[in-house]
Amino acid sequence: MSRPTLTVDLSAVAANTRLLASAARGALMAVVKADGFGHGDAGVARTALASGATALGVTSVEEALALRRDGVEAPVLSWLNPVDAPFDEAVRAGVELAVPSPAHLQAIAAAARRTGRPARLHLHVDIGMARDGASPLEWDALCAAARSAELAGDVRVVGVMGHLGWADQPCDPLNRHGRERFLEAVAAARAAGLRPGTRHLAATAATLTAPDTHFELCRVGAGLAGIDPSGTTRLHPALTLTAPVVAVREVPAGTHVGYGRTYATSRRAWLALLPVGYADGIPRAASGSAWVQLRGRRRRVVGAVSMDCVVVEAGEDPVALGETATVFGPGASGEPTTADWARWAGTLEHEIVTGIGPRVARRTLTAPQLAVSA
Repeated sequence: MSRPTLTVDLSAVAANTRLLASAARGALMAVVKADGFGHGDAGVARTALASGATALGVTSVEEALALRRDGVEAPVLSWLNPVDAPFDEAVRAGVELAVPSPAHLQAIAAAARRTGRPARLHLHVDIGMARDGASPLEWDALCAAARSAELAGDVRVVGVMGHLGWADQPCDPLNRHGRERFLEAVAAARAAGLRPGTRHLAATAATLTAPDTHFELCRVGAGLAGIDPSGTTRLHPALTLTAPVVAVREVPAGTHVGYGRTYATSRRAWLALLPVGYADGIPRAASGSAWVQLRGRRRRVVGAVSMDCVVVEAGEDPVALGETATVFGPGASGEPTTADWARWAGTLEHEIVTGIGPRVARRTLTAPQLAVSA
């Protein structure tokens, strides 16, 4: 490739979806937020729906509407919005909406009245993360208000949802407490006269390790991308990032590389320059630890990661201009993986896969290995 390129293998997404669908006791929702975890939302959505998922999840209304504009007709749930989000458009497009507060409920009900069609809602409860979702103090009031809105014909409560904050540690007792709080919230909703048919709590880690949290639906996002936060299941990484060598030079021992004099060569060596840096999603925190694969061998990234480039040391091997380095990939050929980069940077794989910038070209491989470039 003549420029840095991110290749997305949708056959890996398909394989991951099938595995997760077989693990789920209920239906499977494919979460394609953040551009499908950096893999392309529409491509991941269609692949997942063809491989066992029955619904889609995103955070914002804008993400949901983008899927609709791309021709995706499957059920879509949006669960993280300000109270002034474009709810009219969402209701008209048949997007289901999570409701974390009475204020959100009021705004969505008003949108439903303006559009002349009831909104399909999932009441969202906070079960202990103190993040999104209604707090225990306002849950009963939210349920009562939702029932009133149902009776008025403005909404239909079809689900109750929550997020487990500890499922990546399957034995953490907070998982049991979270499940208990979730069931209490569902019971309170039913006591208010609501009849939510879909309960959903489990994300990828719990889908793989905690069947008692599955209920009618599991939501998986990271797992589609080949990431298992619980570390219990081997999934299929779908991304490969490559970059061309754009400059080479031979330098003597003692040559400083990059900003800050953080590295000096210990011997005469060839250096190769790759045009990817932290503006493209290469974490600067991985400086001094990372390596790439070039000519089938590990080549250490030396000096600090710059905004636009990294330097790799090739030893006595005079690599040529235009040769391709693999920054990360599935790991099957010995190349580093996104898990490696996450470890080097002290972060999550999620941050690596969602952080690749727009200057990097995209190429998508579908199941029959057809390439589509963008």
